[in-house]
Amino acid sequence: MAAGPAECDAPPNSRACRRRPLRHARESAGPAPTPKQELTWSWGHRPKNTLDRAEAMAPPPPPLAASTPLLHGEFGSYPARGPRFALTLTSQALHIQRLRPKPEARPRGGLVPLAEVSGCCTLRSRSPSDTAAYFCIYTYPRGRRGGRRRATRTFRADGAATYEENRVEAQRWATALMCLLRGLPLPGDGEITPELLPRPPRLLLLVNPFGGRGLAWQWCKNHVLPMISEAGLSFNLIQTERQNHARELVQGLSLSEWDGIVTLSGDGLLFEVLNGLLDRPDWEEAVKMPVGILPCGSGNALAGAVNRHGGFEPALGLDLLLNCSLLLCRGGGHPLDLLSVTLASGSRCFSFLSVAWGFVSDVDIQSERFRALGSARFTLGTVLGLAALHTYRGRLSYLPATVEPASPAPAHSLPRAKSELTLTPEPAPPMAHSPLHRSVSDLPLPLPQPALVSPGSPEPLPVLSLNGGGPELAGDWGGAGDAPLSPDPLLPSPPSSPKAAPLSPITEGPPEMPASSELPPPTPGAPGTSTWGPPDHLLPPLGTPLPPDWVTLEGDFVLILAISPSHLGADMVAAPHARFDDGLVHLCWVRSGISRAALLRLFLAMERGSHFSLGCPQLGYAAARAFRLEPLTPRGMLTVDGELVEYGPLQAQMHPGLGTLLTGPPGCAGQEP
Repeated sequence: MAAGPAECDAPPNSRACRRRPLRHARESAGPAPTPKQELTWSWGHRPKNTLDRAEAMAPPPPPLAASTPLLHGEFGSYPARGPRFALTLTSQALHIQRLRPKPEARPRGGLVPLAEVSGCCTLRSRSPSDTAAYFCIYTYPRGRRGGRRRATRTFRADGAATYEENRVEAQRWATALMCLLRGLPLPGDGEITPELLPRPPRLLLLVNPFGGRGLAWQWCKNHVLPMISEAGLSFNLIQTERQNHARELVQGLSLSEWDGIVTLSGDGLLFEVLNGLLDRPDWEEAVKMPVGILPCGSGNALAGAVNRHGGFEPALGLDLLLNCSLLLCRGGGHPLDLLSVTLASGSRCFSFLSVAWGFVSDVDIQSERFRALGSARFTLGTVLGLAALHTYRGRLSYLPATVEPASPAPAHSLPRAKSELTLTPEPAPPMAHSPLHRSVSDLPLPLPQPALVSPGSPEPLPVLSLNGGGPELAGDWGGAGDAPLSPDPLLPSPPSSPKAAPLSPITEGPPEMPASSELPPPTPGAPGTSTWGPPDHLLPPLGTPLPPDWVTLEGDFVLILAISPSHLGADMVAAPHARFDDGLVHLCWVRSGISRAALLRLFLAMERGSHFSLGCPQLGYAAARAFRLEPLTPRGMLTVDGELVEYGPLQAQMHPGLGTLLTGPPGCAGQEP
């Protein structure tokens, strides 16, 4: 085994020599600029209360440079007759250089960015005479055509005479990789042991099997479950069976048993989850539960924003799902603004995405009949909407944000009335009624592997190892002429305690809130209304006059859109400057008088987020903290997060950072270090 970048007088495989490269790397890194601090957390450092959230805001130690070596060593390959490699691990990538039989001038696959790695596991040979230990990394590199494909890289630690010593080295590398993937700090003394890894995070996965074009369950089974098993995440999976099933589910959930709730569908399933959490008596704690989304639906707007936040190139379909799954494996939460929407009847729901009236809501609802087309339904709906373009008379009032986004120059030079000061946003930087629940493991579905419940979850299945890799070992490491490899978990399973009550995705006893039969019935036409949640201190009652500091616009509109994140669809950047926690609702409107061709140009430009630079005189924008929308046309459609709600006046207020979204690490995830 190579000693590393620093000279080492100790025996090559001694602990003193093995720790030297890390210490040398730390000492030579030097000071580095501290990035802009964000309230984020990793899988190993989830803030549980206000004190923890405050500590998460504390300035971190100076980060290592991206090229600083953390570990260095020489390894063989599997099968054993393959080449030998020199591996160097940095905070951003694993660098692989072939040493024998012939060094490559331009090695293929010689750089593995950690952004493309889902997880790592250690292995051992089933041959008693093999003293080597193995570690494998699971990667999802982009192909020549841009799509991701799963690949494994298995390396042989064979520098010592005994298996125990080689196993320590393999575990050291696997542990360091897992710590980097999960955002956990590595010790400065070089003692990298499996005890650095916390228990596997426990996730509740909710999948709508009919999401998108009906591919949600197939994608979940073939792509998502293997990847999160490779990452060492613990999970239970439940299929939703009807509308508002997920809402009822989380209302009775024992939240202390879970580290996150992840939906596999479109945006509608997450809408149910968030409103279910906020409709509990303990909503103040419940809404802190991190939520995530893996896109298996049609619109996938929030997933598009998560993909952009992680630094990946824009993607659709399966590529978007794989990108978001990679980010989920890395962990990392971000505050999420939620919009409290009060409808005409006085009922209230919470939005994480958008409120729409006019063209956008018309296309969204009327394209439901083309759901089998997947995301193409919106293209067809847009064409039909343009053919029968309608205008709607209404009144939009809003409380302007204290600090407007930068670049307050109008998008065109036409004069504007004082009551309609239109600001151009700052350009984006490059970059049937059944039981309440049923576990999928209870359903008679043919599966190649029973990967429906992971280790450490309720009803654990022993076929999966702690670090993943169990179900596919035969295919990945069964080379002809070589003894097959078997999983060698980094950490042993915790001893079972007779006093420990088994975990359950749903509380077996009474739920933590009144039964649904005791709740007031939901308002007809509302997708689910919330009884609890924070008060709307900025909003006067509907129908009463607004304070004088509000701005009011009245006229004929083609559309009015209030959006929270950047994306209106996976490939539609409606508010390119928006962030998950900017505390703003971004209001966009298009007045009547726009031609069909100009409106089409706006939506085409929205794919790049450049629609505000077209200079369209009918396009308006304002950043607000609250707004009121009063339709003056007797007929129309209003949607909240793509769900049809009752038609009539509504008003909404932004609650900054009320929720927590699983986003993965921010920044240049899709770029080579």
